[in-house]
Amino acid sequence: MRCIEHIYINGEFVVPHGQEWFDLHNPSTEEVIGQVRLGDEQDAQRAIAAAKAAFPAWSRTTREERIDALERMHKAIAAREDALMEAVVTEYGAPHARGRWMATYPADVIMQAIEALRSFEFEEQVGSARVILTPVGVAGLITPWNSDAGFICNKLATALAAGCTAVIKPSEMSAMQTQVVVEALHEAGLPQGVFNIVNGRGDVVGETIARHPDIAKISFTGSSAVGQHLVGAGAETMKRVTLELGGKSPTVVLDDADFAAIMPLVLQAGFANSGQACIAGTRILVPRQRLAEFEQVAKAAVAQVKSGDPRDATTDIGPMVSAKQWERVQSYIRLGIEEGAQVLAGGEGRPDGLRVGWFVKPTIFTGANNRMRIAREEIFGPVLTIIPYDDEADAIAIANDTRYGLSAVVLGKNLERCERVARQIDSGRVLVNTLAHEPRAPFGGFKHSGLGREMGRWGMSAYLEPKTLLMAAG
Repeated sequence: MRCIEHIYINGEFVVPHGQEWFDLHNPSTEEVIGQVRLGDEQDAQRAIAAAKAAFPAWSRTTREERIDALERMHKAIAAREDALMEAVVTEYGAPHARGRWMATYPADVIMQAIEALRSFEFEEQVGSARVILTPVGVAGLITPWNSDAGFICNKLATALAAGCTAVIKPSEMSAMQTQVVVEALHEAGLPQGVFNIVNGRGDVVGETIARHPDIAKISFTGSSAVGQHLVGAGAETMKRVTLELGGKSPTVVLDDADFAAIMPLVLQAGFANSGQACIAGTRILVPRQRLAEFEQVAKAAVAQVKSGDPRDATTDIGPMVSAKQWERVQSYIRLGIEEGAQVLAGGEGRPDGLRVGWFVKPTIFTGANNRMRIAREEIFGPVLTIIPYDDEADAIAIANDTRYGLSAVVLGKNLERCERVARQIDSGRVLVNTLAHEPRAPFGGFKHSGLGREMGRWGMSAYLEPKTLLMAAG
């Protein structure tokens, strides 16, 4: 049994004022494997005060000083790859390949922030004026359970590179990952108060961050409902807000596509991170005249997808993160059947041979339409819905008929046509015949998928305010 009792404030590990203990589970076995002590409003206020006190000095550091600090962070995080891997598999249940990516990504995003900082222009001459980009202040960083360590490092490295200090509210469900990250960041030896980390509930610690007047900016990754609440709460004190929220992303299969060749991309887009991904391509748009052919190829391919023990290198899909999430996914599978969709593969319950653990059968619905709730609401599990379309214009209309707009995939042989379709999809990112990620490009969503952008110089800009300086000789 692992007990995590400390939070991190002003350069020190401290016992929280909060008294609540939160159980940590192994989602593969459903066993309680540890507890984390949660901070409360008083702890959040202490962390904010520490970050506020550290801001004047940190905001005046040079580019070289910040790069030096970030490089120390990178070295310390990279040295803990194996510890992160173990935490990710144990408390989150990520399959081996995904878990390894989640263990290396935190160091990668720190290096990406370093590269963005090296080339970032903080000053620009505009006519007779000098425009100076200045750090906005103390940033409140709120991270989700589906990639906790990566989001902590991405948001924190970007905020520090811009000259901001930070208070971080990580997911309490990811306390083991958080602990590995905190220990590494402490080893990096940053000035006291520059970053502070408080485990706690969203409605307590998160709410304090959202409403506190000394927090100048919030960066949040999570559900659209919480994102909307943070916009309202932050408006009271005119907070700057960056939100990366939910999605119901389309995978548009054009009528010239080779179904056998593209099916690995289709399934990977939908089942990545065990389906617990905001970018998951969960709506598969298929030409109606080739629907039966696509169903046949998809059914055969899904039969080869393995859901089970994340420590088995052959596993493709791990467990859902919690009993609550497992029940949510099961309820959507039942709902799809009630709505009249047909189960092409998968269905209710655990995969064959698994009696414990929050495992879900990789599931695909067909006979569906875009008005069904399984096609409109974010399920956050390995559940995909095939939707037929009549022609290119119909495909684009269906792709855009959603409250979300985070990511999309277009698959086809004619690249000129693929690009024409991609340009008409309302989404922050559109991938054509690939699932590659470009970290120097902006990432974020349209509509209810968020506000603002992360990554690259766009992510840096979100932590800065332009100041216009006009000077005349005295």
